[in-house]
Amino acid sequence: MRPAWSVIFFTVSSGAGLGLLAILALLRLLAARVVPDGTALPMLALGLLLTTAGLCSSTFHLANPKNAWRSASRFKTSWLSREAVFAGALYPVALLYGWTLWSGTGGALQAICGVLLAALAVVVMYSTGMIYACLKTIPRWNHGLVPVGYVALGLYSGTLAALPVIAAKSGGPVPVALALALLAAALAVKGAYFVIFGAPKAVHTMADALPLGKKEIRLLDTGHTHRTFLTDEFFFRLARRQARFLRFAVLVLAFVLPLALLTVGVSGPPALAFVALSAFTGLLAERWLFFAEAEHTVRLYHGQRAVG
Repeated sequence: MRPAWSVIFFTVSSGAGLGLLAILALLRLLAARVVPDGTALPMLALGLLLTTAGLCSSTFHLANPKNAWRSASRFKTSWLSREAVFAGALYPVALLYGWTLWSGTGGALQAICGVLLAALAVVVMYSTGMIYACLKTIPRWNHGLVPVGYVALGLYSGTLAALPVIAAKSGGPVPVALALALLAAALAVKGAYFVIFGAPKAVHTMADALPLGKKEIRLLDTGHTHRTFLTDEFFFRLARRQARFLRFAVLVLAFVLPLALLTVGVSGPPALAFVALSAFTGLLAERWLFFAEAEHTVRLYHGQRAVG
C-alpha cells in the first residue's frame, strides 16, 4: 500500500492523544496525588489537541473532505463509523470532565466522567485498529494483533506525552514505572507482529483469486498500458533492506532509547519531552512501515503471483 502521511499522522497523533486522555482519567481515579488539579487540566488540553489534530488530518486523505461527516452513517456495519461516533461522543464527556477539574467538583461526577472518558478513548483506539484488521483482502492487517497494537501503542505514547507535563506542572515524581510497563507491553505486541510477519509469504495466490481450483494460472495481460488508480495506490514496493532498516529504527527510537533514558532516571520537562519525541518519531516510522508492507489482493490481478 502507498503510505499516506495524513493517515500516518492521524493514527500516531490521535493514538497519543487518546492514550493521554485514558491515562489521565485512570491516574486521577487511582493515584490522584500524581496528577493534581493544576496538572490535570494541561494534560486534558494536550490530549484533546493531539486527538483533534489527528482526526482533522485524516480528512485530507478523502477525495472530498466535506463529506467526512458521512463516515458516521453506517454504525452497524462499519468500524470507521463506530470510530467516528465514539470519537464524537468523547468530546462532550471530556469537556464535562474538564469542567469538574476546573471547578473543583470532585466526587461521583468526576469519577463517572473519568471512567467514561477512559472507556471511550480505548474504544476509539480499538475501532481505529479494527478499520484495518477487518480487511480480509490485506493479510498483514487481518490479524488480532493489529487493534491490540493500536491500543497498546496509544497508551504508551500517551503516557510519554504526559510525563513532561507532570514534571513541569506538579514538580513531583512522574509515573516512570507506568511508562516502563506500557513500553514493555507495546514492545511485546509489536515484536510479536514483526516476528509473525517477518518475511513475505504466500497467503493468497492467483488460484485463490479465480475459482479454477488448484490449476496453475499465469497472467498474460494486465488489460492496460498505463498506470491506474489501483497500481498507484496498491503497488508500492518496499525493498527488503529498507524494511529491515526501518524495523531497526522503530525498535531503537520508539523503545530502546526511551527505555534507556527512563531507566537511568532522566528528569525535567526538556529531557522527558525528548523521550516522548524520540518515541513519536519511531512510531511515525512504524506506521509508515505498517502501510508500506501491506499487500492488497488486487495485486493478483496485475501480475503478482502471491500476496502475504
